[in-house]
Amino acid sequence: MCNIYSKGFIQSGMLDEKGREAFTEISVKTKELVDFNRAKNEIALVDYNTNKVIYGLDSLLLIIGNSFPLLEKIAGTQPLYWFFKKLYSFVSYNRKQIIPSSKDHTEESCVPDFNLKYRLAYIAFVVIFSAYILSLFSAKLNIGLSHNFGRELAVCLGQLLWQTLFLRMYLKDKIWDYLGNMMTVSLIGTLLLIPALLTNFTGVFYFIYFGAVVLIMLLEHMRRCKILKLSYWPTFSWILFRMTALMLIILLSI
Repeated sequence: MCNIYSKGFIQSGMLDEKGREAFTEISVKTKELVDFNRAKNEIALVDYNTNKVIYGLDSLLLIIGNSFPLLEKIAGTQPLYWFFKKLYSFVSYNRKQIIPSSKDHTEESCVPDFNLKYRLAYIAFVVIFSAYILSLFSAKLNIGLSHNFGRELAVCLGQLLWQTLFLRMYLKDKIWDYLGNMMTVSLIGTLLLIPALLTNFTGVFYFIYFGAVVLIMLLEHMRRCKILKLSYWPTFSWILFRMTALMLIILLSI
């Protein structure tokens, strides 16, 4: 994720072409200046003229402010600064659950500290957002389901509880990493459903479309489990719950 927006800064001229260094490849001089542990949580911006280092949101605002000083000034005022500071931390502490990497298991990897507050906030956000979109989409399936946020919220929470209870002993200290990645799979599926909400086709189309989205989610779930070096058990449990929940919902709607 850092690569994405730092590359954007370079392409837009906000940063010099050599203005970024990969965390795992920083020079000796940079490593002497930067707080290595803090830089895992907040991206570091180094001024070699003064040997001054700033981190996180402040570094982004400084870069943006070089091209858009008014935007920097507005974002630096309260309560906007407080909001963007929280948003930055929300993304930063969950970025390896949003975009995981197979290279995250070495000592030099730029993996943020675990922050329970922001992990729970991410899970809560995805659960509520997914439940809302699913409640809208379910009415289009033409299987007797109406718009019901409470029902979909119960399904999303049920998935969390099911996976936690089923996998807690197996995953051990990986449970929070897995739950974060599982939530991202749900978020991907939710975002893929949104375009279909803007169309007006028959129920068969939406049922096939929903099946395709679930297949994409399944493949992504398997890919992320492989990155986390997990066996097939999380995916098996995930499928079992999804099938059970779908059958129960259909039976109750008849």
